[in-house]
Amino acid sequence: MASRARVRAPELVGEGGWLNTGGKDLTLADLRGKIVIADFWTFCCINCLHVLDELRELEEKHRDTVVIVGVHSPKFVHEADHQAVVDAVARYEVEHPVLDDPALVTWKQYAVRAWPTLVVIDPEGYVVAQHAGEGHAHAIERLVEELEQEHAAKGTLRRGDGPYVPPEPVAGALKFPGKAVRLPGGGFLVADSGHHSLVELAADGETVLRRIGDGERGLVDGAAPRFSEPQGLALVPEGLELGYDVVVADTVNHALRGLRLADGSVTTLAGTGRQWWQGSPTSGPATGVDLSSPWDVAFFDGRVWIAMAGVHQLWAFDPAAGTVAVAAGTTNEGLVDGPSAEAWFAQPSGLAVSPDGEKLWVADSETSAVRWVSRETNEVRTAVGTGLFDFGHRDGAAGQALLQHPLGVTALPDGSVAIADTYNHALRRFDPRSGEVTTLATDLREPSGAVLVDGDIVVVESARHRLTRLRLPEEAVQVESVAHRTQRAATEVAPGTLRLDVVFSAPTGQKLDERYGPSTRLLVSATPPELLVSGAGADTALSRELVLSAELTEGVLHVSAMAASCDDDPDIEYPACHVHQQDWGVPVKLVAGGASRLPLVLAGLE
Repeated sequence: MASRARVRAPELVGEGGWLNTGGKDLTLADLRGKIVIADFWTFCCINCLHVLDELRELEEKHRDTVVIVGVHSPKFVHEADHQAVVDAVARYEVEHPVLDDPALVTWKQYAVRAWPTLVVIDPEGYVVAQHAGEGHAHAIERLVEELEQEHAAKGTLRRGDGPYVPPEPVAGALKFPGKAVRLPGGGFLVADSGHHSLVELAADGETVLRRIGDGERGLVDGAAPRFSEPQGLALVPEGLELGYDVVVADTVNHALRGLRLADGSVTTLAGTGRQWWQGSPTSGPATGVDLSSPWDVAFFDGRVWIAMAGVHQLWAFDPAAGTVAVAAGTTNEGLVDGPSAEAWFAQPSGLAVSPDGEKLWVADSETSAVRWVSRETNEVRTAVGTGLFDFGHRDGAAGQALLQHPLGVTALPDGSVAIADTYNHALRRFDPRSGEVTTLATDLREPSGAVLVDGDIVVVESARHRLTRLRLPEEAVQVESVAHRTQRAATEVAPGTLRLDVVFSAPTGQKLDERYGPSTRLLVSATPPELLVSGAGADTALSRELVLSAELTEGVLHVSAMAASCDDDPDIEYPACHVHQQDWGVPVKLVAGGASRLPLVLAGLE
């Protein structure tokens, strides 16, 4: 096996302490003899959730030699709250120890620059690999097998149970519900995400009438269906005969499902069960096209629009033709308005149609924004929000108002929109006529959606595992104004020439396969755009010379990198290929004497 750099792993430290260890604080010394995979994640990040799912099989297969440690490194202020981390670990069924690091101490020690980042530590306590983004499970699997052989031969591998201690289960009818709709009979249908099922509740919002799904993860159609963390729901409009009554965004199955209320039977309408990757088809017969974490759905302009959180886009499913296609967004993560095909989103997670049918409201969670698509012009506009790194709780004129990671929007009869302002634990309202943002209610717990009922509003309190009915107040609640920026420290760089290097090493046994053209891609942009004098745009090389403006003092570099590696064996007729990809938003501060090179590790070691 090829020799590796020997870099001692820094200690795992976080003032929030440890979860899933039975109350024990862990050190790297406790883990000596095990292969440790440190997963730097935060629970708002859809790519981090994808990686949690990617790691499940590896975690189970190598449970006696591998210990995965989740290092929770928050972006939003709410994510630094310890109870919120406890909730997230339960919500996403994280079955390994988690270190709560609200001050990003360990993040900084490991020089991490992106969510998610995986760092592999060998049984002797040395860092042997780092991977940013998604698509690395196969590479880590090979590395783990190599490390098992190497350290078994050296006598430094320790087999046996790891330190994971499962928490006590909490009973309840709902577990982290996502969205809800009101049924024609007056009751509610709720996406019971934590139980991987749908629940029909009576009009009181509490009494369970039936459960659709057995609580186990799966992609199963028919009379005994299974789901995986379903979220969004949309009722089929009256008069439209489709053979099903509700469209379900089955998020972790990367699929749309159709539910027939009469008998509870389910069919798959779109998606293959596989996650979409760059280069996959973006249109075609719906059940033959991969999707990526559909989070909400809404009937708009004759189609079912999909908040495709996993790729920062809106897609649309045509139920008559049985096809699906991209409707808005480029897959680049950020806040850019304009024609739908050129707009940028960041984890769109909630959809609602205005009463006149002219606007599709969008809760764009990672930019803490509310945006809309115009049916007439097919353009995307922003109502509230400024970008990836600014958030808070501030009412007033929409141009200066702040939200914090909203997951839901609900169209109100007067043309305004209610906002499930999730990480502010609040229900907010934007009125297009006045251009004002107000607060309708506080002291909610991670609201993720809301439903209008006879002049009241029923809020899905996801982290309280319930529906809560509120009266829409005639006057807004007065709240103290707060503004935040992400805790991530800005990278100090010098104005002028900056060398950008994306580090990528193909996994053992694979190579960059360029028989059919370039297998790498690098896209660079900036906020504000004026930050980049030159170097913006797309190319195939993973290194590039940028020129930064001397007129600005700070900004954000947006870097998107992709590399495809394939089996390096000439005897294999159809080599297996894997896509590695990551988007970085790197806050930079321009100072004399700052760095002239910016390395970003996609896979390997710097």
